[in-house]
Amino acid sequence: MNKKRRSGLIEIANLAGVSKMTVSRFLRDPNLVSKLLQVKIAAVIDDLGYIPNKAPDMLSNAKSHAIGVVLPSLTNQVFADVLKGIEMVTDTHGYQTMIAHTGYSADKEEMRLRSLLSYNVDGVILTERSHNPATLKMLAIAGIPIVEIMDSVSPCIDMAVGFDNFNAAKNMIKRMIAKGRKHIVYFSARQDYRSIIRQKAYEEAMLDAGLIPHTLATKEASSYALGAKLLHNALDEYPNVDGVFSTNDDLALGVLFECQRLAIPVPKQIAIVGFHGHAIGQALSPKLASIQTPRIEMGKTAAELLLKRINGKDVINKVIDLPVKYLDGESL
Repeated sequence: MNKKRRSGLIEIANLAGVSKMTVSRFLRDPNLVSKLLQVKIAAVIDDLGYIPNKAPDMLSNAKSHAIGVVLPSLTNQVFADVLKGIEMVTDTHGYQTMIAHTGYSADKEEMRLRSLLSYNVDGVILTERSHNPATLKMLAIAGIPIVEIMDSVSPCIDMAVGFDNFNAAKNMIKRMIAKGRKHIVYFSARQDYRSIIRQKAYEEAMLDAGLIPHTLATKEASSYALGAKLLHNALDEYPNVDGVFSTNDDLALGVLFECQRLAIPVPKQIAIVGFHGHAIGQALSPKLASIQTPRIEMGKTAAELLLKRINGKDVINKVIDLPVKYLDGESL
């Protein structure tokens, strides 16, 4: 199928009885032409179903009024919430979001970012802290504002908005220990940067309390099924397990569902804790204990920082730490 030819400025100008320059001014800002011409040109554009071609502007040195958002997953609720927060700000200010998906791969991030930068985006929001050297070089050459999210502690390229993954995880393990749990196992998936930080926090909290840490880690993607699988592994390897701390709610919910299937009382026999505090975990019985992270607020704050810098405003606090909330639910 051949792509249909788009309507152009000359066609709009001829039908509206104005010059091409007048149409161009209208598209930049309708207030640059008279009210009468605004009505005439808008009517023609509506009749033609005109779609503006942004490529020439985006490939020039002018502002593209678009930002790149690089996410590791498009199905994970965490990043759906982050994106919602970002677009609550960008929509208000007339900016488009160009979204790229990396699948937690630094090589894919490099490839996707190369494509985003080719469209002359005005700034980028990144979700990872570990980048290929080529990625860092591209960003340095681009010279645009950068905000990294999901972490407020690790070194950042430019600006950062997030929370302290280490302290959040360690504090939750302390809460589990205070509830009398002595044989807590940590479940981890993907082995991404933040999961490893949470593992280190878990291990430190256990050792500080004179307890032995046990981690079950895999590079598989998180899922309810994986949570169930890891529970069976834990029951086989550590039969005294009385608590499970998972790197996210998906794994924790899988553990909870499997405990219910096996008639293992929660939290009497095994306490279960997740990370991120998704709404589904709070709608179950028992409610899932978790760490509620400020995902929408993080997206909003990141977008606000980025747009400030894009528009030449000073940013005093380049690293913003947002608080988390500890949900004991009914599974702890």
